[in-house]
Amino acid sequence: MYTQRALRNSCPTDGSAVNCGMMYAVGVGPGDPELMTLKAVNTIKECEVVAIAVSSPELKDAVYEEAGTESRMPVYLEKCVAWQIVLPVIPEIARKAKLFLPMPMMKEKTQLKEIHDKCADKTEEVLRSGRNVAFITLGDPSVYSTCLYVHKRLKERGCRTSLVPGITSFCAAAARMDSGLVENRDELHIIPASYGIEESLEMPGTKVLMKAGKKMPYVKQAVKEKKLRVQMVENCGMPGEKIYCQAEDIPDEASYYSLIILKEEK
Repeated sequence: MYTQRALRNSCPTDGSAVNCGMMYAVGVGPGDPELMTLKAVNTIKECEVVAIAVSSPELKDAVYEEAGTESRMPVYLEKCVAWQIVLPVIPEIARKAKLFLPMPMMKEKTQLKEIHDKCADKTEEVLRSGRNVAFITLGDPSVYSTCLYVHKRLKERGCRTSLVPGITSFCAAAARMDSGLVENRDELHIIPASYGIEESLEMPGTKVLMKAGKKMPYVKQAVKEKKLRVQMVENCGMPGEKIYCQAEDIPDEASYYSLIILKEEK
């Protein structure tokens, strides 16, 4: 198939990777299954193993399940948004081998490094057996994606890797609101809202706050003080999607998947 062959030819190989499978970090888009790219669909179909990030602190170590076996951890599949996006498009994914990788939501660097190292160890073990792995991820794998922690470690070790781009949440949100992000010389700033955003809000141009749920009260106040135009999409392309165009309409406790677009009044 052209898609898979093109991906392989684009990745350099060395002696250590001759018998190694490929790790594809596959972006499956922001939520709507119809926004998956043909390349993402074809790559997932052709890979023998699907890797799934698990944020639950209950999963301590990576777990591999052989193809054709009933999953011992269906709850992780049910909670994985990327899996739920792919499943209706590629139902046969349920019969593929699965690699569950712990990716807890924490900021303690030493502990996170150990966890990511172990995830890379287990993924490398699967790759060295000659199987290809599709690590499915929301949006685009190059933008704040958990799969990058494994991807860069495998690349450093000489394993074959490839990023399969997907539609980003901020592009999908802008399209959902039938609105452009930037024009002419406007600047575009993508900001992870779970960290400090005070200085970021001073930058000129359009500001996109990703995963802004926990910062909502502060953002609403800043919008009023700085006289910014606000648009927000909660759960874009997912069940329960909501759109807000006024700061006062936005709830203080919004979903984790809340994306805000801020523009200067003109």
